[in-house]
This record gives sequence, C-alpha cells and structure tokens, in this order.
Amino acid sequence: MRKLIITICALRIALFIFCADAFAQANKLQPVADAISPAASAQLNGYLGTRLQESIDNRILAQDVDRLIAPFKTENRTETRQWQSEFWGKWFTSAALAYQYHPNEKLKGVMDHAVAGLLATQTPDGYIGNYAEAHRLEEWDIWGRKYCMLGLLAYYDITKNKKSLNGAIKVADNLITELKKKDGIIVNKGNYRGMAASSVLEPICLLYNRTHNKKYLDFALEIVRQWETPAGPQLISKANVNVSQRFPRPKNWYSPEQGQKAYEMMSCYEGLLELYRITGNPAYKKAVEDVWENIRSTEINIAGSGASTEMWFGGKALQSTPVNHYQETCVTVTWLKLTGQLLRLTGEAKYADEAERIYYNALLSATSGHGANWAKYTPLNGQRLAGSEQCGMGLNCCEASGPRGLFNIPLQMVTNTGEGIQVNYFADGSFKLKARGSDVTFTQHTTYPKSGSIELELSLLKPAEMEVAVRIPAWSKNTRLSVNGEAIENLQPGTYAKIKRNWQNGDKISLELDMRGQLIETFSPSHSIAVMRGPIVLARDARFSRPGIEAVLKPVKDTDGFITLTEVTNTTGDDIWMLYKVSFIPESYTENSAPSVSVTLCDYASAGNGSVNSFYKVWLAQLVYPSAE
Repeated sequence: MRKLIITICALRIALFIFCADAFAQANKLQPVADAISPAASAQLNGYLGTRLQESIDNRILAQDVDRLIAPFKTENRTETRQWQSEFWGKWFTSAALAYQYHPNEKLKGVMDHAVAGLLATQTPDGYIGNYAEAHRLEEWDIWGRKYCMLGLLAYYDITKNKKSLNGAIKVADNLITELKKKDGIIVNKGNYRGMAASSVLEPICLLYNRTHNKKYLDFALEIVRQWETPAGPQLISKANVNVSQRFPRPKNWYSPEQGQKAYEMMSCYEGLLELYRITGNPAYKKAVEDVWENIRSTEINIAGSGASTEMWFGGKALQSTPVNHYQETCVTVTWLKLTGQLLRLTGEAKYADEAERIYYNALLSATSGHGANWAKYTPLNGQRLAGSEQCGMGLNCCEASGPRGLFNIPLQMVTNTGEGIQVNYFADGSFKLKARGSDVTFTQHTTYPKSGSIELELSLLKPAEMEVAVRIPAWSKNTRLSVNGEAIENLQPGTYAKIKRNWQNGDKISLELDMRGQLIETFSPSHSIAVMRGPIVLARDARFSRPGIEAVLKPVKDTDGFITLTEVTNTTGDDIWMLYKVSFIPESYTENSAPSVSVTLCDYASAGNGSVNSFYKVWLAQLVYPSAE
C-alpha cells in the first residue's frame, strides 16, 4: 500500500510539473510556422480529376441542405443522445474543401444558403445544436458544436464574412459559459473518456488564431490540462502506449470508459497540433509524432487504415483475418487528415508516403456510384456494402465525411516551402504557386499510378533561383530522375530529392518510378500474401475468371523477388481502374505440383465495386507446411 501511495504521489507531481510547463510554455507563445503551404490552385485531370468532380456533383451538391439544418431549429431541439448535429459541419467542411479546389458559383450559392440557414437557428445565448436544454453538454452535443464551428470558420476563411465568424464566436462563448456553470469539466462529458467532447480543441485553437482572444487559448490549455487528469484520456502522457492498450477493456464497448475510440482520439491530436502551432510547446508535437508512429506500426493495414467497430484493437497483426466492422471511412478520413497535418507541419516524406497509400486504397475504395455513395466499412477480404442511415438524417457519418478526405489532397500535391517548391504527390494536372516571390505554374503530365512515368514542367515569367524538392517514394527501389535530360544521382527512397538551381521557363523534370509488383507477406496469425504495385494494393475479385476466389495460390516471383504484372484490357463492362494478369501456382491437391496459371488482379479501390456486390480478396492464404517448422 505504501508503495502504491508513493507511486500515486509521484504521478501527481509529474502531472503538476507537466501542466505547469505547458502553461509556462504557452505564456511565452513561440508560434511555429508550417514547413509547407498549399498551392494557390490546382486542377487535376484524368482519373482523379473525374473522381473529384463526381464527388462534387453527385454527393456534395446532391445533398438536401435544409434537411441538415432542420435538427437545429428551436422546435426540433429535443435530442438526448444522438449525433444529428455533426452532419451539417461534416458536409459543409467537405463542401468548403471542394470549393477551394474548384471555385464555382453554384457551390458557393449552396454554401451561402447552408451558413445562413444554420445561423438563423442560433439562439440569443449563442447555442447552435439540437439537444433539449436539460441535456445540453451530454452525449454528442459538444461534438456537434465542434463541427458547426469548423464549418462556420471554414466559410469565414473563404468569404471573410464576419457574420460567420461571429456565429462561431458565440458558439464558443456559450460552450465555455455552460461548462463553467455545470462543473468546468469537459472530459466527463459524453463518451470515450471525453475525447469526443474535448476534440473541440481544434476549432477553439482556430478561433484563437482568427481573433487573438486569450480566453480561447486559456480554454484550449484547460482542455489539454484535463486530458491528463485521472478521468481524462491522458493523450500526452500515454502517447507512447499502444493506442489499443491505454485503458482496461470497458464492460460496455461504446461507453464513457472506452479509451480506444480511433476517430475521436485522432481528432483530439489534430487539435493538439493546432495548439502546438500557437504555443510552440514541443511536448505537444512530440506526443502527436509518437502516437502517429504507434498507430502506423500497430494498427494500420496494407490499405492504409484500420480499427474494428470504430476502436483501435492492435489490428495490423490481424489484418489478414476476418475482422468485424473493419476500416470505418470516418477513421480513414481522420487518419489521412492527421497525416496531412504532420506533412504540412514538418514537410517529411514519410507522411506523404503514408497519405498516398491511404488515399489510393482505403479512401478511394470506400466510394462508389460515381461519387454518390460511401461505404461505412471496407474489409480487406469480403464485400463492399453501403452503410446504413443514421439518426433519421438520410445519410450516415461516413457519407458526410468521405469527401473531406478526397479534397484534402489536391492543394497539397505541389506546395510552397521557404526554399521553393515541394512535390508531394503525382497526378496529371496543373498547380499555381508563388515560390520565392515568383509566380510559378507547375504542370504534371502523367497517368500515375497506372504508369510510373511523370514529367514535371515549370512555367515562369522570369528565371528564379530556388529549390524544387521531389518525393522519392519509399516503395520505389529503382528510381530515375533528371532535369532537362541531365540525371540526378544518389536518390534515396523515402526522402525528397532536392534540386537547387536557377530555373528557367520550360524546364522539365522527368521522374521514372519503380512500378514492379511487390510481394507483401504476413505471418500473423498465419501465412498470407498480398501484391502491391507502387502505392496500389491489388486484389482478386469473383467477377473474374477461374480459379475460384477460394483457391490457394502461390505467387511466381522473378529472379529479383518481384511479381511480373501484365496489364490487360477491361472487358467486364464495369468501371475498373487497373487490371493485371499475374502468374500463380495453384494448389493441386495431389502429389504432383500443378502448372502455373494466369490470375486476374485489379486495384483494391475497384475490387467489389462493380454493378454486382462481388466478393474480393486482398490477402491470399498460403499453405501450412508442418515439415518446414
């Protein structure tokens, strides 16, 4: 008992020191600038350009906005436990990102209507929400207020409309006032150890940046202080603890005691990065970097996402097995956003590598119907099925949130740095930037990732001395890069090749990436294999010819250990992005080995995404050989 008391006292002292340090650091306020900043504009062509436009036309503009506003009206404020109030903000922030990518009057008009309609529901005390007065601050009420603030601030950033900013200010002021009247504690509100409620940290920090009102910074610091109390999620002190093992398994999976909730946890860490940008407190940045590494190493699967029944569960080691409610799209989107935040802050290649994998696989695989629909869950082996309606809103959380992921990438593909330009992603299109004081149009000519050939061309009004950094993906083992035909040597996978020179109008950078098929293996809980081509996960699909999808297949590797992929023409009648023939040796079930057969693989985003709900498989189980043990 004495040892226990000493341990508890030591923990309390450590907590006090941490909190004191956090407040002292905040008082110094050493703001941190991002390493990269987005392009002024981007216009994508080809496959991605089509997918983005379909999402605008068939999902964002197709939304009944008045239905999203209806729950907030005074006569409808009767809620006690559900989350209708998140849908407006999720949809609106999707629309705002889409508008930044492709400004147009039709979308702007819809956004104008959406903001005016929401602000019309704001009561004199500043509240925007749908909870009955006696149940405010409970369940998902603060979570919904967060999304309203994020939407209103996004609209202000686009339009500079002061009514929108003032609306967000009133929501924040009302929240702070109501919390003080209640008990001043945010981490005991709602479910998941207060993570849903305290993820309001992000818009509070954004509001501080736009108003410089110290009470919002004070509130942000108080939220983080409460995280580290016994009732809180301890997001900083447990940043090095596996995200699936931070707290004991709760009796009720969806409960206030549950500390493994993936989406809400990452939302809190997004807010912590915003607070780091304001204060410069290195403990905040380190916590997010540590947890990002932990999530990637223990949870994220081959397609770039994870979580089961919306919780972290140590899933990376179990990804080749059937998993219940796997890879929720809201988790995928938030993992992509958190990764993008770290890329923006640090400019490090590993974040771009990870974001690319998420985008082309887990994210794109979740959308169908030419952008109209989003799956709630996307297994690695199984079927893709539409998610169910939630809260009587005519859509679910993932349908509202999915486009936030799609439009998170375009303006980050080619970015500004203090030294010039950084090329993070590759897609056919043009990007306008202001680098080192010069207006630059950066054009990419490519069918990537179908092809590994990318030509980058600079258009400049006058020569400019600057650095152009080009990402060399970690998976590209054999890469060639040249400027105007002159080879760049000593390329390192997983880094940026930094080319500093006096750039002229019309200069061209040629990049050739290694698109050979790579075999990915897992031995937990049993031996299974998968095939990747560049950043693309490939899959079997029951729509294609024999052998049957349940067949045991052993891959045929070339002398260098790669998989030979032969592109084939799509004759299915369905919209399939990539299609390849691959040689496998099937299990013969006799004493003699069978000859190799040609098996069709498609990209994971297309697998099971046809006119019928076909079964598909990423992970192919391999034979067990007891004699080899």
